[in-house]
This record gives sequence, C-alpha cells and structure tokens, in this order.
Amino acid sequence: MTVTRFAPSPTGYLHIGGLRTALFSWLTARHNGGEFLLRIEDTDMARNSEDAKDAILKAFAWVGMSQDGEVVYQSKRFELYTKYINQLLDEGKAYKCYMSKDELTALREEQMANKERTRYDGRYRDFNGTPPEGIEPVIRIKAPQEGIITFDDGVKGEINIASSEVDDFVIARADGSPTYNFVVAIDDALMGLSDVIRGDDHLYNTPKQIVVYNTLGFKLPNFYHVAMINNENGKKLSKRDGATDVMDYKTMGYLPEALLNFLVRLGWSHGDVEIFSIDEMIELFDPKNINKSSSNYNIDKLLWLNAHYIKNSDDDKLVSMLLDFGVDLRENDKASEILNATKERGKTLVELAEQINLIINAPTSYDEKASKKAFKGEAKEILNTFADMLVLASPTTKEAFHSVMEKIVAEKEIGFGKIGMPLRVSLMGSMTGSGMDEIMSILGVSETIARIEKAIASIA
Repeated sequence: MTVTRFAPSPTGYLHIGGLRTALFSWLTARHNGGEFLLRIEDTDMARNSEDAKDAILKAFAWVGMSQDGEVVYQSKRFELYTKYINQLLDEGKAYKCYMSKDELTALREEQMANKERTRYDGRYRDFNGTPPEGIEPVIRIKAPQEGIITFDDGVKGEINIASSEVDDFVIARADGSPTYNFVVAIDDALMGLSDVIRGDDHLYNTPKQIVVYNTLGFKLPNFYHVAMINNENGKKLSKRDGATDVMDYKTMGYLPEALLNFLVRLGWSHGDVEIFSIDEMIELFDPKNINKSSSNYNIDKLLWLNAHYIKNSDDDKLVSMLLDFGVDLRENDKASEILNATKERGKTLVELAEQINLIINAPTSYDEKASKKAFKGEAKEILNTFADMLVLASPTTKEAFHSVMEKIVAEKEIGFGKIGMPLRVSLMGSMTGSGMDEIMSILGVSETIARIEKAIASIA
C-alpha cells in the first residue's frame, strides 16, 4: 500500500514550499488509494512553538488536505528512540564517543589546514580504554567505511555516494536526546512509509538515513527529492516574493483550491493544462513526473487562477467566504445580482469585498481626481435631469435603467461619457466598478436618486 507523509517542524509557520511538498505527498497517497500521514517533528524543545504547530494544522484544515489517522508527535516517542539507541549499542553497531569540544576543534582546524573536508575521524569507534573524566559521551552509529551508498531517486535518478563520505554521525547527543536523521529514519520505517517525498535540501540527509535503515534492518522507501521554488528571477524565494505563512494567503483573499492548483503546477505538469480540480489532480498526479529543475513563483499566475476560481464559485460559497472580509450578504435579497456584478472584477476576495462595498455602501467622499474630471461643466444639470427621468420611468431592470441613460444621451445630444462619468462617481465615489445599469438595478431608483442628490450637493 502507498503510504506517504508530511513531517514539518513546529519552529515557524508553514510556508508554500512546505505546502507544495505536502500536496505532492497527499496526491500520491490519494491517487493510489493509500494513506497520507502527518508527523510533527518537535524534538527541538528549545525552538518548538505551540503557535507554529497550531498554524500548521490550521493550514491543512483550510486547504482541505486531511491526514489519515492521528497526528504523530516525535516528542512523545523518545522512549522508542532510546530503545533503538540501546539496541545498537548492545549489538556493537553504535558506540559512545568521548571526544571533547577541544579535541573536535583541533581536528577541524587540522583538516581545514590540510584542505580536507571536516569530518569526525572515528577515533572512538573501537575504543576499549578507560573513559576520560568529565566528558558526557555522544552516541555515534558505525557507518560503513567501504563501498557505495546507492539509491534510486524518483526525481533525480540514481544517486551514488561513497561510504567514506558518511562519517560515524551522532545519533544521540550527550543529554540523551536523539538526532534528526536517526529519528526520521526510524519513524518513516515504523510508520510504514512506502514513498518519501521532500525538498531536495534533504537530499544529502538521505545517505545517513539509509545507514540507519540498513543498520536496523528496515526496508527502504522510495525517495523523491523535489527541486526548490525560486522567485521570478530564478533566485531563492524570500518572504517578499511569497514565501510567507500559508494562512496569510487566506488573509490576502486567495481561495484554497486556487493556491493548490498554483502549487501543483510548480514542478509538475500534465500537457498544457493549467487548471485542475482537486479530483483531477488526484486522478492525474504521479510523483515520477515531477520536474527535475526548480520552478519559478509567478504572482500573476496565482492571481489569474484565483480570479478563475472566484468567478466559478457558487454564490453560497462566496457569501460564506466574504464574511471574513467584512461583507455580509446573507440577508441581502440582491446577493446574487451583487455577486454577478462584481465577481469578475475581483482577483482576490479582498478586491471582491471592495467592489461589493462600493455598491452596498453609499460613498462618504468622492475621489478627488475622479470628481474633478466628472463633476465639471454641465454635470450638475445632467445629473438633475437624469434623476427626474428616473422618477418618471421607475425602471426596475438593468435594461430599463440603460434605456433611461440612452434617453438622456439622445435628448441632450451628448456623448455617453457625459452621463456615465458623473453618474459613476455619484454612485461609487470613484471611476471604478461594474456597469452603471447593473449597479442601478441593484440599488433601485430611490437609492440611486439619493446618491445622485448627495453628489449634486457636493458640486460647487
């Protein structure tokens, strides 16, 4: 059975690079009818944050990527790790290293002076003497000293590392706490991982983890190391570029399905298709088709996708999501008309809320530049005449309001802009917004006239 996982450390927020890795793992499991597990790697007690842990779980809930089974916390598994450390000590596959900090510093300085790679030299590997006083030993695993460590990476192909490149690395610190590569290998094995999908910044942790697998007799999973996401200039993605908390994307008005669609295309493709529903992603995704090269973050692509999902969302869903942005249309009998008039104009829910507020809230002031342009010449007279026409015509539909606009244009022999500009600023406070006929049909005659009269009163 296919079993994948995502294993973040709760030392900071979940950023989009981590979410993409999780998405690839989640899709692999769902595509194969397998399991997707979530493990919180919280062994670094000094740096762990409850807020960060909660943020990770909230992000998963927001995007709808549910894990199978309970969340696993490494901090609750220390007894298990200690058991395996003791097992390796008993079997002579690990040993206590009494190397002092001074010894380690001297060794590194010597290696650097000789232009050698700094690494532990194995001096306590077969130590049988009397332990030096005052030194709390670390535990090191006995790594193979000859041969090649080989594994097939599903993204990068065959990887070969000389065993001599992997020293007898520490698996438990002097205080007894286990180290990252040791616990990751044990957890992945005992949790039954068939496929490990992660960023390629972990590529050179893999040989060490393979040493642990082999030493403990565990079966190796399939490894997939995914290239990083770069910014639009091909450099490391920074917070300014978009490497921010996933939940910030919610605050900025992005839909979870748009964000997931955006992320799945950063490093994976299916022909020239750009838009994928979750079900389509699950059906088509194969980790063997992950690109070898890095992907570039493109905010315009994300905005385009988000606009697509907003435009194609049903009204009830938009009404619900807009509550987080200060817009409540639940009791508004014109909710559908308002959304139809605005949802093609908002690339984010923030922009959509702004467009809706322009309609449902009468302007309290007028954009200085727009009003200076719109409220000049005959604008006051034209607005007065148009208000009188509305009273007589009593239009109720978009088409009927448009007819009144056509009538004043014909009778006064003016261009459409002569009524359109001052009317728009009167109703919306600026030159932005949907079509005037559509807006007036939503507002109704009384509210339209009230806004026009207020604007007329402001014209000097």
